[in-house]
Amino acid sequence: MDSELVKLPESLQEAVVYFSDIDRAHKFATKLRWPKGIECPRCGSKEHSYISTRRFWSCKGCKKQFTVKVASIFEDSPLGMDKWMLAVWLIVTCKNGISSYEIASHLGITQKSAWHLMHRVRRAMRSGSFTKLSGEVEVDETFIGGKARNMHIAKRARRITSTGTHDKVPVIGILERGGKVRTAVVPNRKKKALQAEVRKHVEAGSALYSDALLSYAGLAGEYAHQVVDHAVAYVDGRVHTNGLENFWSLLKRSIRGTYVSVEPYHLHRYLDEQALRFNERKMTAGEKFAAVMGNVSGKRLTWNEVTGKGLELETRPLN
Repeated sequence: MDSELVKLPESLQEAVVYFSDIDRAHKFATKLRWPKGIECPRCGSKEHSYISTRRFWSCKGCKKQFTVKVASIFEDSPLGMDKWMLAVWLIVTCKNGISSYEIASHLGITQKSAWHLMHRVRRAMRSGSFTKLSGEVEVDETFIGGKARNMHIAKRARRITSTGTHDKVPVIGILERGGKVRTAVVPNRKKKALQAEVRKHVEAGSALYSDALLSYAGLAGEYAHQVVDHAVAYVDGRVHTNGLENFWSLLKRSIRGTYVSVEPYHLHRYLDEQALRFNERKMTAGEKFAAVMGNVSGKRLTWNEVTGKGLELETRPLN
């Protein structure tokens, strides 16, 4: 492999043309996955030989063979890197998301394969960070779920007799103004659940803005906590949660307009997808694509895992 810098496509047309050559797509994916040099995903050795006719490397350390797909979101996929690269481009750059049916049509694969592929890419779109948010920080929560008018009559009746939030999933968002948003599926909107997320991800002493939900009461001792009561006003000087309201609007638009129905078990991946688009909104399409492609290692997602077979269904921690 040569050491020249990767020239990123800048549009969908350029991406389609560039990745139509499977050898070029393979070389491109290799450079993005291992920008500092190819290393064995099993033992970390950089001593290897390359078999160009079969597009794999033979490691001189552990004596095993590996490809660009091993130990990544691409592992065990029969699709060539030409299709994978185009799929990642489409998922990352479509502002309101893209459905599995559209991906299947574009790539010439089944909808089932496209659905699994998209969840693999969403795993690479998750970027964890140990750095706490600071400065001016907004915190807000919302419910994600289908509208009653779109439900079967039996399910709609069950919701009407409940508290009004049945069959919906609570999620929390924390936004550093001028910075990034972090999201999580939470078990409920009670004080213990919401304040634990705030304390874990917001630096003490930061200016914290929330609505008047009582679950946030008690945070003033650790933060410069101010509240805006939406029953009175949505903005009180610097005190508002409009940044997060905008994010929730984008998220719900993509779910209702593109994905239509999202199972609670998979909701955290859709949050990761929308959070990346929001956080990297100042990047070009090519830069966002490269950021995701550089985050594919160690994130394999099997069919059994994505369908929950044999697994306990759990909520996910905050990014």
